[in-house]
Amino acid sequence: MSVVQHSGDARHVTHGLAAAGWRTVSDPLSAEVVLRSPDLRHRLQFDPQSTTSAWWRLWAEPTDTEHGWYAEFSELVPAEVLAGVTDALVVPPQQRQDPWQAVISAGWQRHSDGTVLSPDSMCHIALRPLSEFSRGPSWHVETREPCRGQFPGPRIWHAYFDEHAPAHLVGSFLTALADRRPLLRGMFDRTSHYSAVQEPSSLRPQQVVDAHTARIESLRALARARSARRQQTTPTTAPTHASTAQPTVRR
Repeated sequence: MSVVQHSGDARHVTHGLAAAGWRTVSDPLSAEVVLRSPDLRHRLQFDPQSTTSAWWRLWAEPTDTEHGWYAEFSELVPAEVLAGVTDALVVPPQQRQDPWQAVISAGWQRHSDGTVLSPDSMCHIALRPLSEFSRGPSWHVETREPCRGQFPGPRIWHAYFDEHAPAHLVGSFLTALADRRPLLRGMFDRTSHYSAVQEPSSLRPQQVVDAHTARIESLRALARARSARRQQTTPTTAPTHASTAQPTVRR
C-alpha cells in the first residue's frame, strides 16, 4: 500500500478531529497543521519543526460562562494518548470521574505529596500551583528514562494542562495513558523510543487500516448525533417583523 496509517502517526489525532468537522486553517504547503473546531472555540496546532519542546498545542477561547485554557504535548507523546484528549473534545464522556481514577485503578503509586508514579517508575504525574495567585493547580505529566544513580534520567516526553483545563479531558488523557494495550509502531519509526519493548504484531497492515477507518467513522457519527441533539435543544429566536424592526446604525 502507498499509505498506511500507523498508530503513532499524527493523523491518528488529526483525522479524528477532521471527521468531527474541524477545519484546517494553516498553510497547506507548510509542515505545520492548525485545526479549528466548528464552533471556533478550540484550536489545535501540530508543529514538527517547533524550536520548543512542545510539538502539539491546544487552546480553548473563553466564553461568557467558561474560562479559556491551554495544554501542550511534546514530540514523543503517544498519539493514542493524545487522541484520548481530542476524542473527548469531540464527544465528552457521559460520566465525569476523578482524573486520578484510571491510573490508581491500574496500580500506579500515589505518594503523600499528591504525585503519582507508574509501576515502572518512568512516568510521573503531579498537580502543581502556577503561583500563589493562581486559582488552581496545573497538571504536569512527564516520562523519563530510568534513574541513573541518584539522578533522574533524560526526559522522553511531557504533557501540560493549565489550571482551567476541563477535568474530563485530563481524565481522558490519564485513562489512555494507563491503558495496558500495546502501541503499534513501525520497526524503524523515528518517533519510537529505544527503551520501548518491541514485539512482532499479529495484526496485518489491512487490519490496522480497517481499525483506523472504523474509529474515524464512529467519531463522525457520534459528532453528528451530538450536533443534532444540540440543534434540537437550542431555542430558536422568533424573527422580528419587518414593520417593527429597528434600523441598524453603523458607527
